[in-house]
Amino acid sequence: MELNGAHIVLEVLREHSVDTVFGYPGNAVLDIYDALCDYPEIRHILTAHEQGAAHAADGYARASGKTGVVIATSGPGATNLVTGIAAAYMDSSPLVAITGNVCKSMLGHDGFQEVDISGITLPITKHSFIVSSVENLASNLRDAFRIASSGRKGPVLVDIPMDVLQACADFEQKAPEDTGGAPAASAEEILTAIQMINRAQRPLIFAGGGVVASGAEAELMTLAQKANIPVVCSLMGLGAVPSFHPLFFGMAGKFGHGAANFALRECDLLIAAGTRFSDRSADTDAGFAAKADIIHIDIDSAEMDKNIPSRLHIRSDIKSALSLIGNGPAKISGSDWLSAINKVKLESAAAEVAENAMPREIITEIYESLGGEAIIVTDVGQHQMWTAKYYPFIKPRSFLTSGGLGAMGFGLGAAIGAKIAFPDRPVVLITGDGSFHMNCNELATVKKYGLPIKVVVMNNSVLGMVRQLQWFKYGRFSMTEPQWQTDFSRLVRAYGIDALKIKKAAQIKRRIPSAMRSDSPVVVDCSVPSNAIVTPN
Repeated sequence: MELNGAHIVLEVLREHSVDTVFGYPGNAVLDIYDALCDYPEIRHILTAHEQGAAHAADGYARASGKTGVVIATSGPGATNLVTGIAAAYMDSSPLVAITGNVCKSMLGHDGFQEVDISGITLPITKHSFIVSSVENLASNLRDAFRIASSGRKGPVLVDIPMDVLQACADFEQKAPEDTGGAPAASAEEILTAIQMINRAQRPLIFAGGGVVASGAEAELMTLAQKANIPVVCSLMGLGAVPSFHPLFFGMAGKFGHGAANFALRECDLLIAAGTRFSDRSADTDAGFAAKADIIHIDIDSAEMDKNIPSRLHIRSDIKSALSLIGNGPAKISGSDWLSAINKVKLESAAAEVAENAMPREIITEIYESLGGEAIIVTDVGQHQMWTAKYYPFIKPRSFLTSGGLGAMGFGLGAAIGAKIAFPDRPVVLITGDGSFHMNCNELATVKKYGLPIKVVVMNNSVLGMVRQLQWFKYGRFSMTEPQWQTDFSRLVRAYGIDALKIKKAAQIKRRIPSAMRSDSPVVVDCSVPSNAIVTPN
């Protein structure tokens, strides 16, 4: 059948079972928006800003495991997607970004709202397409979905000139292509890994975001429990192991748990699964895992020896590799090793009792009100690290945060995407006043679609994380005490959303559960001390 380019775009989305797209209309994509009227099965979520749409599509992908889709017009519409695309790229989240552009004859002439968005996003996408003809449109889009969801997942951009959207071509429906088999570990690599585990006296598993991305939680726990190996994780690996499991010792890194960092320092074998050893979780200056042989399992060969050298590289799908390794170990890790880590865990917990009492109590009360079913989203800053340290994550894909890019403003858009993906699960955004100032315009989207998202603002009236880093480095502050006069309660109510205020600790146990039980969106403005810090380990 003959279709114009705009209808071909929607047909390809339908082929890939896309039922939700996020975006903001503009002249260069008006043909797509007109065609959407003919596809009622594809729901479009209109956000307040294109950056919010990108973060929402990313949040949808992170929560569901599906590929998120975002649509924006040319020029500023396209450039407003850049931060969201970069956040997805850094955290390996599958995303297809569809942008419009000026007609082909005008490309390179600096026409109204023309930018080279393909060139701009080239370093932060797995691939960028500029669609040269309507005949190539369907294949380019199909390739975009295949690339975004195969191997190490990530964002792909498809830039479509207006005349391509308006031109017509024959279209034939096709089933989505198989994304192709993931690389598999060799029998020799698996045998070597098993032998290294059997020789180790103090083995440790380090779980990264790749464990969650590949759905390898069960395989990881089978290996850990069979050989009695303790487990720690990166920020992106939270949820891969239930927080209350006796073999789990928390998040490693600069702002991680003391027991996790002790285990990394003292282990003699480190099984690193799906982690890129970022500087937040693997401090090379401190001699990361200096006593250990390292087995690095990752789907992306570019990560091998990039940041931390390893004794054994296994390029493989994490789920497959852990399953094969888990069949082999015959040795049980000694109880003395676990006892040593547990001792540090108890000592660290005792030392942290008085530290950040109010943020910890707020986060604990959120968990106790909702249990393990909630999807927790954060922005970036002190509240992000408090949440990572104090919230007990039980399930994978229950913690959404901008780990690699560290994008303030990520949170509310991502929370919207998560709630669209799982309307029956509680979704809570824990944010800071600095981050909330960057994304609070998306409250309009929350209200428009009646999304009962709960927003908890850790309001210390300063840019907390940057401020504490300034103090550690320079002993003074510069532009991190903004002295904004924003009354969040009045602002939130202007959007038609309920607001609560917590000024003292005695109000936490009453007002947090009240907000969490509400069937409507609620923003809770929590006054926390401006001198509260996230203590580095």
